[in-house]
Amino acid sequence: MDETEYRRVYEEVNELRCAFEKAVLTRRFGCSRLARINIGEREAASCIHEPARNRCLALLERLRSSAAFALHTPHAGSPLPHAKEMKVQCGGLLGLQAILRPDEATTTGVADIHTLIDQAQTRFGKLAEFPYGQMVRTIGRFEIRRGRRRS
Repeated sequence: MDETEYRRVYEEVNELRCAFEKAVLTRRFGCSRLARINIGEREAASCIHEPARNRCLALLERLRSSAAFALHTPHAGSPLPHAKEMKVQCGGLLGLQAILRPDEATTTGVADIHTLIDQAQTRFGKLAEFPYGQMVRTIGRFEIRRGRRRS
């Protein structure tokens, strides 16, 4: 399947793309609202609950804009390269988990993104009230796994 055909099929079958798809596809992050979709030999992540997806998209946008300076991105709102997007998604979720559950916080992942955001909203109220400064520090420290060198 060529890339153009893959993109066409992807858009057809994945109507509600998971906002944290890159993080989820690492298998270190999970979500109770997640549906995995296989397209050829590739995998995609879809959300099964539109209101939850919209909330995740709003959180991700706030994380991106808050982390713009730390990631050295001059234009907030422009698409991020893969590595920086991974830092925002994975580091942001790990930062939020560390704030909410410092005794349980790990650097390996988050079991349920939906539940984590629910807990954050219970504690902080609106998305605008989340402690983005603390989360950005975790985003800046997050290291993506480096690929193996081929010899």
